[in-house]
Amino acid sequence: LGAGAVALTLTGSSTGSSPAGVDTRTVTGVATTAARAADVSAATAARGRPLTGKVVVIDPGHQLGNANHPRQINRLVNAGGFKKACNTTGTATNGGFPESTFAWRVSRALQAQLEARGATVHLTRHTNSRADWGPCINVRGRTGNRFHADAAISVHGDGATPGVRGFFVIRPGLRRGWTDDILRSSRAFAVRVKHGLVGAGARPSNAYGGDGYDVRTDLGTLNWSNVPIVLVELGNMRNGTDAHHMTSQHYRAHVYAHGLRNGIVRYLRH
Repeated sequence: LGAGAVALTLTGSSTGSSPAGVDTRTVTGVATTAARAADVSAATAARGRPLTGKVVVIDPGHQLGNANHPRQINRLVNAGGFKKACNTTGTATNGGFPESTFAWRVSRALQAQLEARGATVHLTRHTNSRADWGPCINVRGRTGNRFHADAAISVHGDGATPGVRGFFVIRPGLRRGWTDDILRSSRAFAVRVKHGLVGAGARPSNAYGGDGYDVRTDLGTLNWSNVPIVLVELGNMRNGTDAHHMTSQHYRAHVYAHGLRNGIVRYLRH
């Protein structure tokens, strides 16, 4: 028998006019039981892999080698109807832990958690190396479009004054001809991501309005996207408490990546 097939034992007795002596009430009962079992199995699979069929793009901010390629990253590119540098070096903790490495490690942890739940995940860069640079912000922003993603998220760390602490979620503001089509969906995505991070134990920033949100029209990564997108500054790398969290493998996986994953799951299932 093939997978999922039900074996029936036929008796020699006949009920009504059923052919070949098969009791139709028994067959119907077996079929109904099998159908219910299949429904339960499908529901269980859906709970375990709720993102099956979904595509997510993760953009680990910057690249470790950007500082070694000033000509490439300082080149001006179209950032959404205006020119801006291809990329920047990013920031670092006072102890020298680079934003690019922080973003890379959170992104890889997030990728693993999303894939375990059935999602197809694409990254905008595939190395964290001092020999590499980029990609540029316009390329990063278009990656979700290229893969027809259901959502895209750009992962960063902030470099504010030491008194600033906590995360905030940046969504695209209105830039006519560029972001009109993703304003509402990105706003809804930002809400889910913030709630996911708070639920995992992360603290919203005490700056930028204090509500854990920001809106920007000058970020090429957001402006180029045609799919729902947010950029998260997960903490301030110049704040001692945030820096301690950001250099902790446990915190990166179980608070930052866990919170982002929950936000993405909730958004894609709403």
